Amino acid sequence: MKILLVEDDALLLNGLQKALVQQQYCCDVANSISEARRYTLNDYDLLILDLGLPDGDGLSLLKTWRQQGCVLPVLILTARDSLDDRVKGLDSGADDYLVKPFALAELQARVRALMRRRFEKTENALQFGSLKLDMNHHQVWQNGNELTLTRMEYAILRRLMLHAGKTVQRERLQQDLYDWTDEIGSNTLEVYIHHLRRKLGSNYIKTIRGEGYRLESQAE
Repeated sequence: MKILLVEDDALLLNGLQKALVQQQYCCDVANSISEARRYTLNDYDLLILDLGLPDGDGLSLLKTWRQQGCVLPVLILTARDSLDDRVKGLDSGADDYLVKPFALAELQARVRALMRRRFEKTENALQFGSLKLDMNHHQVWQNGNELTLTRMEYAILRRLMLHAGKTVQRERLQQDLYDWTDEIGSNTLEVYIHHLRRKLGSNYIKTIRGEGYRLESQAE
């Protein structure tokens, strides 16, 4: 899953990016409104937005994106802690509001909650047949036995389980890998799909020619 983090405090930006990557999220960053506008929002699952940016107000940027049809869940980070500020932020299109300073554990919990809402899940655990994936502790089990997956294998499986039974576009899966390698080769995704099939069983992941991949329930 991929997050866009917009924050102008370099120290906080770097720390949050590292923390999110450790939680198995891809995370692109921007430190201004002009830089944030360079990104294609459809590539992301969540937006974390600071309000006090050097070239404008984050709320104005959020309003513009909402008017343009952006439906991403948005978590606001800000030092503005009055009731009026929180109400204004939520009314401007934010889904959640976190006041600085905050505990990293709370940020991570709010991110998980927004991700669950986005994918219409009620728990941090995903279940598909004999497969179970814990999005909180980044663990995967098959028939009760824990599997050892690499970060990329985990990222691919998590995306497929979030859309179990539906085709996930190849480009969407590739987006989930970008933070963990300098270059994505033409067959990088296929290599990790092959590794997953060896660990899960060859019938779990079906190739949809010309489109992407699908997790199949008939594998059970």
